[in-house]
Amino acid sequence: MHPLAVRCALAASLTVLLAACQSQESASTAQNASPASSPLPAKPAPVVPTTDGHYSGDINAEDFAARLKKVSSDEFEGRKPGTLGERMTTAWIKDQFQQIGLKPGNQGKWVQTVPMVETTVLDPDQVVLHVKAAGGDETFAYRKDMIIGSLDASPTVDIKASDIVFVGYGVDAPDYQWNDYAGLDVKGKTVVVLVNDPGWGNHDDTLFKGRTLTYYGRWTYKFEEAARRGAAACLIVHETPGAGYPWEVVVNSWSGAQDSLPPNEDPAPRLSAAGWLTTEAAERLFAKAGKNFDELKKSADLRGFKPTDLDATLSLGFKNKIEHSSSENVLGYLPGSTRPDEVIVYSAHWDHFGRDPNLKGDQIYNGAIDNGTGVAGLIEIAEAFTHQDPPPQRSILFIADTLEEAGLLGSRYYVTHPAFPLDKTVADINMDALPIMGQAKDIAVISWGQSQLDDLIKDAAAAEGRTIVPDDAPEKGFFFRSDQLNFAKLGVPVLYARSGLNLVDGGEEAGRKAYADYTNNHYHKPSDNYDPNWDFRGVIEDIKAFHAVGKKLADETTFPEWKAGADFNRPQPATK
Repeated sequence: MHPLAVRCALAASLTVLLAACQSQESASTAQNASPASSPLPAKPAPVVPTTDGHYSGDINAEDFAARLKKVSSDEFEGRKPGTLGERMTTAWIKDQFQQIGLKPGNQGKWVQTVPMVETTVLDPDQVVLHVKAAGGDETFAYRKDMIIGSLDASPTVDIKASDIVFVGYGVDAPDYQWNDYAGLDVKGKTVVVLVNDPGWGNHDDTLFKGRTLTYYGRWTYKFEEAARRGAAACLIVHETPGAGYPWEVVVNSWSGAQDSLPPNEDPAPRLSAAGWLTTEAAERLFAKAGKNFDELKKSADLRGFKPTDLDATLSLGFKNKIEHSSSENVLGYLPGSTRPDEVIVYSAHWDHFGRDPNLKGDQIYNGAIDNGTGVAGLIEIAEAFTHQDPPPQRSILFIADTLEEAGLLGSRYYVTHPAFPLDKTVADINMDALPIMGQAKDIAVISWGQSQLDDLIKDAAAAEGRTIVPDDAPEKGFFFRSDQLNFAKLGVPVLYARSGLNLVDGGEEAGRKAYADYTNNHYHKPSDNYDPNWDFRGVIEDIKAFHAVGKKLADETTFPEWKAGADFNRPQPATK
């Protein structure tokens, strides 16, 4: 997931990507704490996925497990856009939509073709950063010390003796009265910047949004800003707490082919060389330049920060393979009975990282949690709506979008080429990396505090005997790392939520353990596989809550609005 804009550190962004089985040993204790209103039995029974392709029509663990097992199987080869795995995945999703009674959702077509440019660094392990500094020469190796690629589809990158400048967080934020580039000309230079934003670095609630990551802290913004300034290259210094994921995730996400929209769809300036340094590599680079990385890092957290010339130059060269192709969003549609021109959107990205033949052992990134869970949940909710009697008054659009892992590109393309006008789009309810760890006493709402959808998810949680909690780790910026972001940027209220950490069986300690296990051991790794021993009770409650919100919206006449002080505004009605 790319996870880019994902940006808006809305006062709620939770522990996402959690998936891990919780031990059943303490089940007898947990049952007594299970909410009386829970629609599922307190003691988890073995879930036997449907095998004959026939589903019940309601949201249940057996159907969900069958769909999750299918979409995350080796058969789909890791669901990488532009591959046979994509064609098999999108054909299966279309077939599921058709079987449950949806209609084609894109002007009579099941798919929306998303143009893409695929850039692959050739011989990446031979790519080396060469630095000349006052303290001597230094080299930095691909994967071990750094990772780098091209964002502008350059066939050849050749940077020679580019001056290196430390530019703090690389942020120009007029709304926060902050400009790390003030008085600085970086044309042709290499900028080194820190991950996240000054509020997180300083732990100061008066800077930006404090611990809550803003859009300015996203890596996508940093590269965009460096490109606007004319930099030759931009390197972000990685650290796990500020990024929200370990170095291995950066390597896995940036290795291999990188996808982007063509310039005519996304004309913003782009860098020919953009990438990451490990903290250890940054410390070596700064030391060679006679600077102390830790001291300069601390200076970047304070107002009045001044960029620092490192008295060092960078040289770099590599070639890219450039291919133009396309991928597909899959759209299924249920017409509303009385107000069909008004639409509620459910979205979940289907794409993942495919197969890496260079890996030993398991080579397929199956993406069971990320985002097989969202796709299976999307189909479950769609099927529940098609069996509803009477049918919903407003239309429901189900989008299985592509290229999320490449930077939310499929959803970005949809919102600029919508099947329904955005001023007629009631809301987007997005599902991404739903945790499977048993029942939780709460629902974590990543978009909490922004719109009137808060009240609807709060009511849905209460009906299940659960409470609502805001972001537990706002510095990780989960809101900017999934597809609802693009709807929000253009003014459509969004709901992005998942089970909280306070588990019925084991409490917060068990929830945090599950979160850490998934993030450290499975997120964006081949080990994100379907597990037949998973406890599906919690994820089913989540999906039922999301369905309840959409069902309520479908029979209302009003449009939910953004709250006062929110980061977004409703799109204006289209003029005739």
